[in-house]
Amino acid sequence: MKKVDFFSNLLLLFIVTDTSAWIVKNATEPHSGANISTNKTLVGGDGLASMPKSRRKRYISQHDMLAILDYHNKVRANVFPPAANMEYMVWDEGLARSAEAWAATCIWEHGPPYLLQYLGQNLSVRTGHYRSILQLVQPWYEEVRDYAFPYPRDCNPHCPMRCYGPMCTHYTQMVWGSTNRVGCAIQTCYNMVVWGSVWREATYLVCNYSPKGNWIGEAPYRVGVPCSACSPNYGGSCSNNMCFPAINSNLMYWFK
Repeated sequence: MKKVDFFSNLLLLFIVTDTSAWIVKNATEPHSGANISTNKTLVGGDGLASMPKSRRKRYISQHDMLAILDYHNKVRANVFPPAANMEYMVWDEGLARSAEAWAATCIWEHGPPYLLQYLGQNLSVRTGHYRSILQLVQPWYEEVRDYAFPYPRDCNPHCPMRCYGPMCTHYTQMVWGSTNRVGCAIQTCYNMVVWGSVWREATYLVCNYSPKGNWIGEAPYRVGVPCSACSPNYGGSCSNNMCFPAINSNLMYWFK
């Protein structure tokens, strides 16, 4: 990642540490005033989209950005069973730009195809007014009610995917232990075709994740004492049950 991206992520990392998000209940039926979601599993790497600076526009407000990031980290910090290797998630501007480029198409599909080779992606769409951006994000987390976590004893050698609802992969991408970067974009789509129906003034949310999650045959994270299986890259630093970037090494990089 370029230094400027690291600098931005580090700054955001300190900003979001003390933020909090309110959670609101939301239905998921595909009708006016509701939102629906979908998820894509992708394969390795860092395929990031870019746009000329002269054509850039604000793809998400700072308030919504912090709300989405804070919500992800709260979910990740409180998983059950507890995670031994859950990494703290930070905002990634490259992922947000690639999410913006796709959201601008107003196509209710995962994409673009070249990006789907590298990253995880969650989609959500909603019509009507809403109080908080979290009303588009919370349905991803609510899939936990239909998901049975595969304990090590269940993985012989591959872990089963036990989902008792329509879908659980939004949730598993949110809590994938090694996924530590997210970037999202919001687009108002005035005539968006969603499963054969035209939705007018739909709010379309695209979130891209890296490294990708939802590997077939793997559990989302390792079960154990929080932070007991963090990567050595974190230097033993732990915050709120998550492997946290070592402050000293970050500050050294900051002043290089």
